[in-house]
Amino acid sequence: MIRSALGFLCLALALGAQPVPLKIATLVPQNSSWFRILKEMGDTWERASGGRVKVTFYPGGRMGDDGDVIRKMRLGQLQGAVLASPGLAEIDRSVYALSIPLAFDGPGEVYGVLDRMRPGLERAFAAKGFVILNWADGGWVRFFSRHPVASPQDLRRQKLFQWQGDAHTLEIWKSAGFNAVPAPAPELTTGLQTGLLDAFLTSPQVVLLMRYHEKAPHMTDLRWAMILAATVVRREAWDRIPADVRPALLKAAQEAAERLRRDMAASEASDLEALKRAGLKVVPVDAAARGQWEAMLRGAHDRIRGDYVPAPAYDEALAARDALRKERRR
Repeated sequence: MIRSALGFLCLALALGAQPVPLKIATLVPQNSSWFRILKEMGDTWERASGGRVKVTFYPGGRMGDDGDVIRKMRLGQLQGAVLASPGLAEIDRSVYALSIPLAFDGPGEVYGVLDRMRPGLERAFAAKGFVILNWADGGWVRFFSRHPVASPQDLRRQKLFQWQGDAHTLEIWKSAGFNAVPAPAPELTTGLQTGLLDAFLTSPQVVLLMRYHEKAPHMTDLRWAMILAATVVRREAWDRIPADVRPALLKAAQEAAERLRRDMAASEASDLEALKRAGLKVVPVDAAARGQWEAMLRGAHDRIRGDYVPAPAYDEALAARDALRKERRR
């Protein structure tokens, strides 16, 4: 009996000594600076925890697109993810307030608004069982296409990729007269090759890394929106990490986000130059064409504010933006 009790105790101690696994998925390509920084963050986590946390990354969409990843997190198959705005919006659509088309002048404005909205956003995610460890971005997204796009009418003649699973955004595009086609993000390359898709929104860095420009050689010279990103873990997984370890992990995650922000800001110009050298053609958008885009967005305002972005978050974001602009003018 004593031997049984001792055996049970040893087993319990051995189990207790097992590191907490953190399996983290992302669409970020393995050969990108993004992934290098994430991998270094994971190495820091393991060192800072003294081996009590074991991090495994699954880059390049190996676990599916963001919707698949979120489902696997909820099932406990994954503990975390680096999600872009469409994935974050599957948890809470308020995050789209930072990606309202043509609403922000630059990254300083986006992050200034995020600073004001972050406590509320993080509470909303926490209420749904997710902990946000950091915020970063994937750069400014533009339209890339097989055929030139300067105006909304040009885009309406092409098949526009839309993230699968986001029915609200899909319906907004369709109601505005666009031929939006839902598909998983990892299938964009195949869609361009087969003609199922002609156009899409993403950043120059993603295009360069994924070589999308080989099938979509035109870029519209219009900063549409910044694509936000965040490292997210399930609350249950975060709570399994020893309490004395969590502050160091959070600090490393936030330092990684700062590096990612600087990297994205610094690389945009060089990414665009590399794409131009590879044959990308930049399609200019003059004042008249920009006016058409703005008119199209005004026509969809009631759906963007409400269906795309929950109205309270939409109003909060634009109020914060206007306050920042007022402060700058002083």
